[in-house]
Amino acid sequence: MTEPSNNSRRHSSQVVDGPGKAASRAMLRAVGFNDADFQKPQVGIASTWSMVTPCNSHINELAEFARDGADAGGGKGVIFNTITISDGIANGTEGMKYSLVSREVIADSIETVAGCEGFDGLVAIGGCDKNMPGCLMGLARLNRPSVFVYGGTIMPGKGHTDIVSVFEAMGAHSRGDIDLIELKNIEETAIPGPGSCGGMYTANTMASAIEALGMSLPGSSAQNAISQEKRDDSKAAGEAVLALLADDIKPSDIMTREAFENAITVVIALGGSTNAVLHLIAMARTIDVELSLTDFTEIGKRVPVLADLRPSGHYMMSELVAIGGIQPLMKMLLDAGLLNGECLTVTGKTLEENLAEVAPYPVEPPIIAPLGNPIKAESHLRMLYGNLAPEGAVAKITGKEGTRFSGSARVFGSEEEAQARINDGTVVAGDVVVIRYEGPKGGPGMREMLTPTSAIMGRGLGNDVALITDGRFSGGSHGFVVGHVSPEAFDGGPLALVEDGDTITIDAEADTIEVDLSDEELTRRRAAWQQPEPRYTRGVLAKYARLVSSASTGAVTDQE
Repeated sequence: MTEPSNNSRRHSSQVVDGPGKAASRAMLRAVGFNDADFQKPQVGIASTWSMVTPCNSHINELAEFARDGADAGGGKGVIFNTITISDGIANGTEGMKYSLVSREVIADSIETVAGCEGFDGLVAIGGCDKNMPGCLMGLARLNRPSVFVYGGTIMPGKGHTDIVSVFEAMGAHSRGDIDLIELKNIEETAIPGPGSCGGMYTANTMASAIEALGMSLPGSSAQNAISQEKRDDSKAAGEAVLALLADDIKPSDIMTREAFENAITVVIALGGSTNAVLHLIAMARTIDVELSLTDFTEIGKRVPVLADLRPSGHYMMSELVAIGGIQPLMKMLLDAGLLNGECLTVTGKTLEENLAEVAPYPVEPPIIAPLGNPIKAESHLRMLYGNLAPEGAVAKITGKEGTRFSGSARVFGSEEEAQARINDGTVVAGDVVVIRYEGPKGGPGMREMLTPTSAIMGRGLGNDVALITDGRFSGGSHGFVVGHVSPEAFDGGPLALVEDGDTITIDAEADTIEVDLSDEELTRRRAAWQQPEPRYTRGVLAKYARLVSSASTGAVTDQE
């Protein structure tokens, strides 16, 4: 048990101390407090439990373990909930516009509850794409001693399948390669139980980034959702908050510029999702750390891709868990001088101290390549600039799809329109599919394009068609895809000016994205362009569209 310091009740004491707070204490007695509890630091347990998705359906149990850990450490744990949504369910629908919006709602709600109730420290438990960065942004805003817990990865489905297998089977069915019985068999067996999507998609990417950042306990990002290790991790997180309170270690002490560089390094080595760019920039801005697209480019020049993980590779996260998770990878990167070992972590120790006793990977299976023989010598995350993206765009180029693509634009004003034309065969080899008005403001909400990219792969066009958008991509997307094009079309960015038949060239070695039009022609088209009417004028989507920043600055809503 950690003895409370003078500072460890700085927030809860304002809520429960003295005769003037008798009413507060009376309310808390009804939810399980006793006299002794009022003298303990209060630890809020932010749970993203929900039955809307398997990613989070088990987190209620993990929240109880975290509460028990906080109690065992000498505090008083209090569980509260925030929302989550399911990208996997909403993809390809209008509802997907709420996905990125949910990140901001989650951050707002954690800040709101903890700020109101006077919690001294926090544990946040997330298990899906947006609730992880949302949790971190909420913790960063509050800047109270905190630990993040990842809900853990799902196990593989029958035949080594996962959610992306289902999306790609849908594309294969539309082409006639598989029948309805085969499609239904994949549908019924690909998702065997709780946990986040099983490849190095956005959930596992962000969990790994957060551990590398120092905000999770060692090993938290690489544990199966249903395992004793994950229960132990949750309980240990609750206890760790009390130690952080005793030493007054806050997120701002951990989430430093150097720690974000460590997170980017690990994301690249793992071949992680393009969404990490958006989320890490947003998290950094929330804690007042300068981070930009340029940082991903500079770090990417010296960090190789080492992990043979889905969607571009062969293995699943559960298979990486079985050989030691990401800790041996981080030790390898640290020993090579690619990580800053002096960064503080939620253990109260430095990253180097945490990794001191970590053993290397076994020789087999070859999930992680040696530094001397990487899968790709430089980053797969390419920040592209040019007359189509003056503020930048983000591509995920592993090299398997080539490094350069030039083709004829086929322009669509929404994801649904593009999806229909992919499915009916209108999109053909040599096309550059342009999906615009799907950015943070234009969508609004910057939908993921997993459905159209999966349809392209399922129709066998993965090496013959490129796709560019001011929306974004699922961590499960692969192929020659470019997202986050900024400025977005709704703001009059050049993507709004492209017409069918224009030649677009994407060069992932020169890091450029260009449309073959003169400045004069672009100026002529811009003069004739009119901003479309907002798709929403009331409600959360309209509010988001009015507040949100460019994708190049993280698509945040609390900018100064």
